[in-house]
Order: sequence, then structure tokens, then C-alpha cells
Amino acid sequence: MKIVISGGGTGGHIYPALALIKEIKRHEPDSQVLYIGTVRGLEADLVPKEGIPFKSVYITGFKRSLSFENVKTIVRFIKAARRARKLIKQFAPDAVVGTGGYVCGPVVYAASSLRIPTLIHEQNVIPGLTNKFLSRYATRIAVSFGGSSAYFPREKTVITGNPRATEVAMADRRAGLLSLGIPQGKKHVLIVGGSRGARAINDAVLNLIPQLPGYPDYHFIYVTGDVHYKKVMTVIEEQGKIPDNITVRPFIYNMPEVLAGTDLIVNRAGASFLAEITSLGLPSILIPSPYVTNNHQEKNARWLEEQGAASVILETELTSERLLDEIDSILSDSGKDAGMRKAARSLGQPEAAELVYKELKTITGT
Repeated sequence: MKIVISGGGTGGHIYPALALIKEIKRHEPDSQVLYIGTVRGLEADLVPKEGIPFKSVYITGFKRSLSFENVKTIVRFIKAARRARKLIKQFAPDAVVGTGGYVCGPVVYAASSLRIPTLIHEQNVIPGLTNKFLSRYATRIAVSFGGSSAYFPREKTVITGNPRATEVAMADRRAGLLSLGIPQGKKHVLIVGGSRGARAINDAVLNLIPQLPGYPDYHFIYVTGDVHYKKVMTVIEEQGKIPDNITVRPFIYNMPEVLAGTDLIVNRAGASFLAEITSLGLPSILIPSPYVTNNHQEKNARWLEEQGAASVILETELTSERLLDEIDSILSDSGKDAGMRKAARSLGQPEAAELVYKELKTITGT
């Protein structure tokens, strides 16, 4: 099988694409994949590191308000679609897959114009503008949540879950901790602010670091995001000796393995992340980003909270004291911890990548 995959901007669009590629390779080791993204997106860094051929197009997203910039974006879309069409014709794929982000727009549209089977994957309950636009051209629409189906043509739409869930569910717990040099025998708390980090979460964590020696049974893994790392480390060093029970990293490339070795996760509430933690049955403290379209992160977070799988702290309510108290209240209460794990696991979809792969096989007739 030859597949073109496109997805970009944030890890929430890229990681499901990478997980699907691994699933395709697991079934068909000789398959060929070409990834089309943008040079400015996170995919330009992550995809080549996985040894996957990468090509780029230049495109920007639409503004939701009336703006002359949207006229420029239309021109860029047309140019990007022409380049994508050329790349696709050269590669001659059996199908083209879009996993979200505005780069998928010209790529999937170009494939459709060439009458190549296409599949788009929607991670969030509320779809983004790009996938809403592409839904009229796509051969198949795969969604992570049943609630997304109402936004798409029923005859094209299937509920598969998020492919990232499969990759994380199969990860090696011990390998993740060893890769970071983290000691065994403690309860591990992973704190991440999304693929690029989050200032509000960083500020709260910086204020609680001096208190960490008082929690020797916990080891904290703190991922700052590349753009925040230097500033964060400067502040930590100014505080004095770095506590022994914290590991600070700008970014983690083997996140599935590290997640598998985690006992509690603190993060935003992006859809791919929720797929990851539910596939592992991890309790979580969710701090939804208030800066996303349609406030979908808070809706995602509240859904998990209602099921008993997560605790939610809004960014406006976030303090170091509140965060540390919430962490301790979960990890120090075995009944609460076990209940959240059971609830999270009941929501997981570890077979998601397999289901998306089967849909690809269906639309290509192979």
C-alpha cells in the first residue's frame, strides 16, 4: 500500500498520523508513506525524526472574522493545492489521509480532484474548520467520538477512536522511565502543557517546586515545552538546589513509553491526549486551554470529569497550592486513584489504529 498522510500544526494532529503509519507498517511492512506538512509546523521536526519521507506546502489558516488576510489565504490555498497535486501525482498513492490542521485542506482537496480515495480523521468532539470543509470531498470520515458524527455526512462517517490510543496502549512502561533516568519504586507524576508548553501551567509548577522535598514518595516529570525551557530553568536555578524528585525536560519524543510509566498526568485536554490516557487507564488533572476554538478543551475535560476519570482545574483557578493539593489527594487515596483508573480505562479505545487501517483497506479496495 502507498499512502500520503497530512496533518500539522500541533501534536494533536501529528501523533495520530504517526500512530496510523506504524499500524500500516505493522500490517504491511513494505508499504510506502509520504508525509505532507508545513515547514513551520511541529511536523517538520517530528516526522523526519521517525524516518518518514517529508514534503511541504505553504498554507495558513483562515481567520474566523472578516479579514483581508483571508483573501491571501485563499491564494495560498490554491498554490498549495497545485503543489500538493504535483507531489501526489509523482508519488501515486492508493489513498490520502488527513488528520487535521489547515495543511490537510489543500492536500486532501488535491487528492479528491485526482479521484484518489481519501480519509479524514477528526480528533475532537467539535470538528475544526478544515475537516468541515473537507467532509464534502472525503471518501470516508473517521471520528474519535460519537458526538462528532452529527457534524458530518452520516453515510461517510465511522466511529474509530483515535489511532494514538493504540500506540500508547502498546508502550513499554519500564522503557519510558529508564530513558529519562528516573528511579523506580515511586509514584510518577507527569506534568505537560501540551506539545508547545503552557505558560500558566509553567508558572504554577515553578511555584510548587520548592515544596517538592516534602513529597519524597512522588517523582515529578515536568515537560516545559521547547520555547519555555530556558526561562524555566533559569527560574528554577535561582530558587536554589533543584529537588531530587523532579526531572525537567523541554520535550519528550518517546511520550507513549513515558506515559505508560506514569501514575498521574497533569495536562491540557486535547482530544489526542485524552485518547492516550484513557487507553492506559490513567487518572488525570486536566487544565483545559481557554484559547481554543469553541472551548472544546473544557468540553472534553468536563466529559472525562463526569465519567469519574479526571479532575478539572480551569486556568483562572490554577494555583500551585491547588495543583499540589489535587495531586496529593489522588495519589494518597488508593480508593480514589483506583476509581479514576477504572473510569478512564472504560473510556479507552486501544483498537483505534486497527479500525482506521481497516477503513483505509475498504476505501482502496485492497
